Amino acid sequence: MENLLPIRGIQEANLKDKVVLVRVDHNVVKKGVIHDPYRIDATLGTLYYINAKGGKIILMTHVGRPRNKKTGEINISDDTSVKPIVEYLQNKLHIKIGVPEFTKDSYGYFGIETSINLMIKQLKEGTIDMIYLPNTRWFRGEEAKGEEAERFALQLAGLADIFVNDAFGSWQPHVSTVGVNKYLPSYAGFLMQKELINLNRIFNPTRPFLAVVAGAKFDTKIEPLFALIEKADYLMLGGVIYNAYLCAKYDIKIAGVEPEDIEFAKKFVEFAKPFSHKIIECPYIVESDTIEGKIEGKYRIHNIKDLKKGQNLNYVLDVSAESFKDPQIVKIFHESKTIFVNAVMGLMPHFYEGTIALDELIDESPESVKLYGGGDTLQELKRLLPGLYIVALDSPRYYIFTGGGAVLKAIQENSYLGIDPVRALLK
Repeated sequence: MENLLPIRGIQEANLKDKVVLVRVDHNVVKKGVIHDPYRIDATLGTLYYINAKGGKIILMTHVGRPRNKKTGEINISDDTSVKPIVEYLQNKLHIKIGVPEFTKDSYGYFGIETSINLMIKQLKEGTIDMIYLPNTRWFRGEEAKGEEAERFALQLAGLADIFVNDAFGSWQPHVSTVGVNKYLPSYAGFLMQKELINLNRIFNPTRPFLAVVAGAKFDTKIEPLFALIEKADYLMLGGVIYNAYLCAKYDIKIAGVEPEDIEFAKKFVEFAKPFSHKIIECPYIVESDTIEGKIEGKYRIHNIKDLKKGQNLNYVLDVSAESFKDPQIVKIFHESKTIFVNAVMGLMPHFYEGTIALDELIDESPESVKLYGGGDTLQELKRLLPGLYIVALDSPRYYIFTGGGAVLKAIQENSYLGIDPVRALLK
């Protein structure tokens, strides 16, 4: 793979007999179970390459959010352990992986200790095939600032000769993504390079360019939405951010939509006025009296054209599948040449018809390149439409990113160099 990017690629590194510290985004474990190994499998090309070139691999990833933001305490438990990932890799690759343990208290691991040196010796001798560090967020230095962060960065760098970042989805500037590179020769893995190349298809889209974005909080999406409404030819919203948008635009109330989200939505509606022709409003929404499930007699479909100012709705938990049969919407999807999707339209697992109808309509779009964000978008595509998911993995018309949040951050900054860990790899 030729590196045409302005960052250093792994193919430019001399890996022979080197210990290579690789940051991956294997954040696929929920309560000790892997729900989808896609993000693990996506890094295997980089791992094979390092091994083939004579490198010795130490892997690290974050898993979940074990740190209590209020108290600063870190909960080290099986729920956020890398052990399921290690077991998956051992079974898939038929290798032996060592996982070190360190001194801890209620604020997590103190740091990397000299006890790991024996395991590194075993790695170099071939007694074990790989080392997988514990969850990076179990270390108190990972999300720290100042001296504590620098100390952890130096400890990580002291383990290896070379650092490779293959964790596109881990865009937050933490020690394991932006600290280590200060002290080691640093390169982008093949997955990172592939993600950035595909980001260019969003920055320089074949038009018409349609973006579909959903989410649970408007505040985390507002900056990317500002960027998308300017860049895209069409923008469709879903989830809670669509509910907040409807509240802001039509002056209605929807149960469960926070006042803060409505305030952000009002800012977006105001900002979007010159681009209002670009917004595709899903005409049919599903109101439910309960969030406990889709219970017969306790949900109904509304046409947003019939909404009255000051009207109060119960929970709006999906966009009705009818919306994706609307002739104007079908026409826009069929004519679009680039479609970016970071969206689950309904509250899972009970309200899923809107998401299925959306994904099926996207698949029908004959000439478009379809770019899917990671996370829940990926997981629900696999769960709801497994046949389409399998086709998407190998189709040149599809690309599934490993990190939807990283894509939105890059869109917000209008450049993948706006992502701190990527900028740290500049030549």
